[in-house]
Amino acid sequence: MISVLISILLLPFVPIFMYGNLTQEARVSFGAFFNSAEGKEDPSMAKVLGAAKENTDNLKNAQKYNLFPLDKGVDAEFVPRMIEGKKDIVLWAGSSVAIDVESGTILHYDQGRKRTQIASLTKMMTAILVMEKVDNLDEEVSITSESLSVPGTVVGCPTSVLCNANRMYKGEKVKVIDLLKAMLLNSANDAATSLAIHVSGSSEKFVAEMNSKAKELGLKDTNFCTPSGLEIDGIEDQCYSSAYDIARIASHSLQYDLIWDIMRIPEGRFYSTDGKYMHELKNTDILLNEMPHCLGGKTGFTPLAGKSLLLAATDPTSKHKIVAVVLNDENRWSDMKILVDWIFGSYEWK
Repeated sequence: MISVLISILLLPFVPIFMYGNLTQEARVSFGAFFNSAEGKEDPSMAKVLGAAKENTDNLKNAQKYNLFPLDKGVDAEFVPRMIEGKKDIVLWAGSSVAIDVESGTILHYDQGRKRTQIASLTKMMTAILVMEKVDNLDEEVSITSESLSVPGTVVGCPTSVLCNANRMYKGEKVKVIDLLKAMLLNSANDAATSLAIHVSGSSEKFVAEMNSKAKELGLKDTNFCTPSGLEIDGIEDQCYSSAYDIARIASHSLQYDLIWDIMRIPEGRFYSTDGKYMHELKNTDILLNEMPHCLGGKTGFTPLAGKSLLLAATDPTSKHKIVAVVLNDENRWSDMKILVDWIFGSYEWK
């Protein structure tokens, strides 16, 4: 512990370009120290980082380092192995994780099981349940006063203080598919709430189904409070997930091509079913135009959660998919690009 304290005192005087070259052991020590200081020690951290350091020769050894390996991992055709001499990197996010979709192998891990608010990344689970439970995506949804009363980003208002297009109206009828687009592109909270009420009869019942689905997927650090990701006043600490759980949710969602097709749409518009009202949409993911192999992503922000981002990408051959998550990261765009570039430069699939 004394050596860790000395390292921390010296850290501000180390040139910033050296941060990325911290030794594997130092990263484990720093992570364990800060987690312990916050009362949130993550005993699994060293083991998971150790997977990147030691690397593995076969799938069985690779999988044993995962906290909760994906069920289909045992049948993966290719398993990523870290190139000799490479080491995990440090991002200045509150927590971050990257996994290989096919095998479930953890590619990067930093406080990956830290429970924290995740804001609109919640909407990935909402989208999954809509895909599972709605047979006809052209079904009409009647917009209620409850869905229109939610704060934050809504259709027509990219922020709580800026409305630059038409909002939805009480009693307006909109197709499920258009609400999905509004929720995933614009991160509209009213669209997420409308979908929840349509599917389950109330937001509360829908949230219960979200949490049931989380348990079904084997997620250990997730408890949803709303379909939008907004925290509930007074019980904010009960609304949480983790970078690892979100990566698992995103990986599971990749079986629904439509979700990711939507997230690659740069902008668009939709109409009420009677054609009376038009609403404009714009994607919140600025990396779509900056990463040629980006499959799509989802942004999130609340004051408690900070700025977060999940993203799926393929390697240049388009054969291997990864999901990466950064939570509470002021530099989420640049950090995500760094992380994805590092993964495809540090691993080979065999």
